[in-house]
Amino acid sequence: MWNEPSAGIALAALDGTSPRLPAPAVVATVEPGSIGEELGFQPGDRLLSINGKRPRDLIDLQFLVGEEELTLEVEDPDGTRHTVELEKDLDEGLGLGFTEALFDGLKQCNNACPFCFIDQQPPGRRSSLYLKDDDYRLSFLYGSYLTLTNLTAADWQRIEEQRLSPLFVSVHATEPELRSRLLVNPRAGLLLEQLGWFAQRDLQIHAQVVVCPGINDGPALQQTLHDLAAFAAGEWPAVLSVAVVPVGLTRFRPDGDALVPVNRHAARQVIALVEPLQQQFQQDMGSRFAWLSDEWYLMAGLPLPPRAEYEDLPQQENGVGSIRAFLEALDEATQNLPQALPRPRRLSWVVGQLVAEALEPVVARLNAVDGLELILHGLPSPYWGQEQVVTGLLTGSDLLAGLSGRDLGEALLLPAVMLRQGEPVFLDDLTLVELERQLPVPIRLLGGADDLVASCFDENFRSH
Repeated sequence: MWNEPSAGIALAALDGTSPRLPAPAVVATVEPGSIGEELGFQPGDRLLSINGKRPRDLIDLQFLVGEEELTLEVEDPDGTRHTVELEKDLDEGLGLGFTEALFDGLKQCNNACPFCFIDQQPPGRRSSLYLKDDDYRLSFLYGSYLTLTNLTAADWQRIEEQRLSPLFVSVHATEPELRSRLLVNPRAGLLLEQLGWFAQRDLQIHAQVVVCPGINDGPALQQTLHDLAAFAAGEWPAVLSVAVVPVGLTRFRPDGDALVPVNRHAARQVIALVEPLQQQFQQDMGSRFAWLSDEWYLMAGLPLPPRAEYEDLPQQENGVGSIRAFLEALDEATQNLPQALPRPRRLSWVVGQLVAEALEPVVARLNAVDGLELILHGLPSPYWGQEQVVTGLLTGSDLLAGLSGRDLGEALLLPAVMLRQGEPVFLDDLTLVELERQLPVPIRLLGGADDLVASCFDENFRSH
């Protein structure tokens, strides 16, 4: 029998033994024409409770505001409290955005993976760069990966009650001893039991495997993919897809970690192992199921698979098919190019060195337009100590060093993926304003393929 899932902490039930109350939900945005605007909500208002319950996070909030009759307790920025009662359609939202997704704090990682990117950063940067997120709620909301090692009994119960599925799980290896060694956590060896728990409840995950050469590649990787595929059968598979990604190592990583970077030979070995398994999975399940991130092919010096082989791109945010999808979008955006520009233009476009070669045909197609010259700069990352780097890892200092003395034309086209989401700042804390101040040309941010084409042909195009 279906039981209505619980959400939030009932304020009336609080006593001296109750857990600490979550922080209020602080309003960041109010959608025009929404119920929230009609009620007079403004940024800075604090939502204290909904029908007598304090939400722990955005998930709770969505459950709580889905009722037809609501009693909201609100605190204005000046501290004034008031109560708002309303009736609305079932499941109709309030049209409010909030400053945080979690109101009761972030569940941080309790593992010590030697390949953790968070631990491979220099000290002294903004504090958010050092938060080791291992929170199942952010996994459900935003697709971030977690390991399942720090879940309490209450967390498992909530995942089941509120049907928080799919989650995104960092697997790395399924053999219990190897996974425990990789995560430096004995609880990591419980993964197969945990996958069985998901399967029994018709809950689902997407998995990722970070391959460390000499540790979890070869037969270990083969076993991992077979073990995960065992949970991918049936009408309601527990494991929906697997992304196989290469370990990323920076010059800041701890000494003696026994890790080696992926080279061309290692990349080709992994491709040679995974591609036959994809064919087998295709025959057995009707899906390739496990996909290699684009980096493997770029590092191996091999062409990317055709777009159709990525199916519905279930792991695009993890770098699986993202470059192929971008190339496809560029093909579509460049189908109807003018023969000539009314005025000659010279522009530069900066990307990570790893992806530059794959983008050269697009640049050649654009440069076939009379009067247009697009100069592609594929840069390494001295900041991270990586020659072959994806675009999103380039920092402000990498751009300053790599573009110094180069021909930048009349403007620099900069992929927005280099910047922190929602803020004009790079991974090394250099701001976009500071970068533009030190470059001899203006910067135009690119959100995607259409922005690239618009920047080349529309002199009035402005993205920031």
